[in-house]
Amino acid sequence: MLYTTRTHTDKRRSFRERLASGELLRMPGAFNPLSARLIERRGFEGVYVSGAVLSADLGLPDIGLTTLTEVAHRTRQITRVTDLPTLADADTGFGEPMNVARTVQEFEDSGLAGLHIEDQVNPKRCGHLDGKQVVDAETAAQRIRAACDARRDPDFLIVARTDVRAVEGVDAAIERARLLVDAGADAVFPEALRTLEEFSRVRAAIDVPLLANMTEFGKSDLFTVDQLRDVGVNIVIWPVSLLRMAMGAAERGLTTLLDQGALTDHLDEMQHRRDLYDLVNYEGYNRFDSSVHNFRLEED
Repeated sequence: MLYTTRTHTDKRRSFRERLASGELLRMPGAFNPLSARLIERRGFEGVYVSGAVLSADLGLPDIGLTTLTEVAHRTRQITRVTDLPTLADADTGFGEPMNVARTVQEFEDSGLAGLHIEDQVNPKRCGHLDGKQVVDAETAAQRIRAACDARRDPDFLIVARTDVRAVEGVDAAIERARLLVDAGADAVFPEALRTLEEFSRVRAAIDVPLLANMTEFGKSDLFTVDQLRDVGVNIVIWPVSLLRMAMGAAERGLTTLLDQGALTDHLDEMQHRRDLYDLVNYEGYNRFDSSVHNFRLEED
C-alpha cells in the first residue's frame, strides 16, 4: 500500500511478454511519482522517465548535466509507486563503457524494466535539436555490449537509441540500427524520424521491437497510436507532454493570480482535493493509523 506490491522482476517479465506479443505499448512520460500513478490509473501500459524532463525539473537544459545518482534516485521514486513497467532515458550511459555498465546495474536496482542508451557524443543534447554529433559505429556498439554484459536480470530491456537520422540521414540510421541489434540491443529507438515511411523502413530492417518518440515541437510529426501500430511500432513514448501541459497550466494560473488576485476562474481546471487524496490512497493508510484518515470531504 505504501509502494507497489509487484516485484521488479515480475514487472520486467510481464513487460517482455507483452512486447513479444507484438502489441503496441503506450508509455507517457512521468515528471514525478504522482504523475506515474495517474498514468497507471488512466490505463496505460507503461511509464517513461525522460532525461529532458528530469533536467528541466532541476532547472537545467538537456545537455548531459544530470548525474547517474540523480536519475537513479528519481527512477526509484517513480518505480516504487506504480505497478507498471518503467523505461528510462540513460542518455549516453553517463560516461565510457564501464560507466555504462554501472548505469545498467544502478537502474536495475532502482526497479526499472529497462533503459535506452544513445550514440551521441558526450556531452549530448536534446534529440530534436540541430547540431548533434554521433560517435563512430564501434563506440556505439561498445556501449550496447557493455550494457548487455552488465545486466544481471536477463529480462531487463536494453534499448539502443540512435540519433544518426538527423546527422547522416535515414539510410545511415537503418545501418546503425542493424549494427546495434547485432551488438545485443533488445529494441531500437531511432530518434527524430520524420515520416511513417521512415518508421516502416526501420521496421523492415530489424527484427526487434521498435520505439517511437512522439514529442511535441520536434522533428517528427505527431502520429497517432493507430498510425504507428500500422507501421509496426511496438512502444510509443510521449516524454515531455505531461510536464508541458502542467507547466502551461501553471503559467496561465500565475498570470490570472497576478491579474485578478484569485484563482476562482481556474477551479474547474484543477485536480480536486478528493481526487488527489484518492490517487495517493489517503484512506488506505487508515489501516496503519486511524488518525490519518478520519475525515470526509464535502461534496461540491
